[in-house]
Amino acid sequence: MIESSTPPLADLDGYRNVTDLLVARVTSAPDHVAFEVAGADAAAPWRPITTREFSDRVRALAKGFIAEGIQAGDPIAIMAPTRYEWAVADLASWFAGAVVVPIYETSSPSQVDAIIADAGVRLAIGGTTEHAALLQAALAKTDAGTLGAWTMDAAASGTLTDLVARGVAVTDDELEARRSSASQDDAATIVYTSGTTGEPKGVVLTHRNFLGQVLNIAAAYHEIVNESGNTVIFLPLAHVLARGLQLICLASGMRIAHLSDPSTVVATLDTLRPTFLVVVPRVLQKIQAAAADKAAEKKLSAVWAKARSTAIAWGIRAERMDAGRRIPKDLGLTLRHRFFDALFYRRLRTVMGGRVGYILSGGAALESDLSLFFRGIGVPVIEGYGLTETTAPLTGNLPGRIASGSVGSPLPGLTVRISDAGEVLARGIGVFGGYRNPAHDEGAFVDGFFRTGDLGRLDDQGRLILDGRLKDVIVTSNGKTIVPTRWESAVEADPLVSHAVMVGEGKPYLSALLVLDPEQTLAWAAAAGTSIPAVTQPDIREITDPALRAHLQRAVDAANALVARSEQVRRFSVVFADLEDRGLVTPTMKLKRSVVLDRAGATVEDLYL
Repeated sequence: MIESSTPPLADLDGYRNVTDLLVARVTSAPDHVAFEVAGADAAAPWRPITTREFSDRVRALAKGFIAEGIQAGDPIAIMAPTRYEWAVADLASWFAGAVVVPIYETSSPSQVDAIIADAGVRLAIGGTTEHAALLQAALAKTDAGTLGAWTMDAAASGTLTDLVARGVAVTDDELEARRSSASQDDAATIVYTSGTTGEPKGVVLTHRNFLGQVLNIAAAYHEIVNESGNTVIFLPLAHVLARGLQLICLASGMRIAHLSDPSTVVATLDTLRPTFLVVVPRVLQKIQAAAADKAAEKKLSAVWAKARSTAIAWGIRAERMDAGRRIPKDLGLTLRHRFFDALFYRRLRTVMGGRVGYILSGGAALESDLSLFFRGIGVPVIEGYGLTETTAPLTGNLPGRIASGSVGSPLPGLTVRISDAGEVLARGIGVFGGYRNPAHDEGAFVDGFFRTGDLGRLDDQGRLILDGRLKDVIVTSNGKTIVPTRWESAVEADPLVSHAVMVGEGKPYLSALLVLDPEQTLAWAAAAGTSIPAVTQPDIREITDPALRAHLQRAVDAANALVARSEQVRRFSVVFADLEDRGLVTPTMKLKRSVVLDRAGATVEDLYL
């Protein structure tokens, strides 16, 4: 199969732009709790915010934007950690007729300068006074008539509250005229890609893109995203996936809580008790690794290994039943699953709050066994795939039709085609029309399809299976073409490995750099009685500890066993890197391969001596 499509489930005719989603929700359920916001009251740490309260705050801030001089179509930048005020500023910008330009809170001054200048930002909002100062400095370097940088920090000057105060004279009729000024085909946001392989590009997404995705995905996943559920958003709201999720939840009545620090998520789940979570695979790996570590502390590693294999076997059985296959009864598996549920699985579900029905995983490849493990413990993982240019999800597994190892079928209103070269091509409601700089459109489209740059194939059910990045393909000196993704993903399943980077372009054999997860590695070192020094930016430093190498050799051997002989790695180096360095890692935690290979050039060359 070379093409797969799914017809749309939603009609967009009744909507003019994204703001209609909030207007409709306020009309239908004004008193429904839309958000939970962290507060200072220890007895009630999360304060409920109704849809009406949220709408009132959005409208008041939108009036402030208008009073300050924002015109229809003007870009407003938002640079802040994930928090409730981000949602307010996002919707308020659209109510004022503006175009939102998100900036990752970790962006460097030069990145902020470039985005502000390229997008022609007129007004900016920072999460902190430091963010606001960065934004103000960038605005000062432009020739446009700018309106300054404001902050979400209530204790500072130039706050969102001050903006609201400036808008009291703006009438409701003025606001409504501005709110309805944008059509479906007008720009809603300009999102700058994080640039793993080149310079960031401004992706122009329209109101039609957002409406199409929000309404169709909400219809496809109504059993998960609905008024009776709640979620915690801790991914960066500067990323289109988190913003899309926020809009889907808002339109569907699913309660949202925001967390700015992902490290606090697990500690908060017991209080918020979400029914649905969106994560990257690394989060799932860490949950599983933490369970293994606790089992090891209690001298139960052998028991945990059996529990893990039982969960995977149970997940395989569940997926086969989903596919309509007749599965004979297996009393032994049933009894083992029941036993391990009482011993381990139930506790893992409790760690996640006890109510999580589904987890959505995206942003990177998810190892099949990890997906099957979570299915086996009673928390199915829905793997999906998309890009900024597709307004987040392009494909996704659906409840009752999960196939581990695939990223699912095209979502409603979208089409996936596989080119003769194996590249994944996309067309449909969520696919953007072009970059802000037309020069970036060159080579980005073919026959009306967007070229994703990813390699993949479609199974006989029309589900997409990803094989890697087109630009990551390695051609060895003997002419072998290697796609490294499967091997890299297998090694990254080890909790100590944050990133695996296969190398070998033009070389006689394949090698690899294994970039360590600092937290996991230092914990392992303490337990193993060895000392591993931390890294200092911007170094990539090789670690030669024999015990650590021996441990990771097992992960390399296991990955080698999964691939053909020509795809196996012969030598590897273990390295520490500063994973907070935005020159090395994107805000979405993807490694910039070219930067890694450049900084670790001497280490790579040593692999071929």
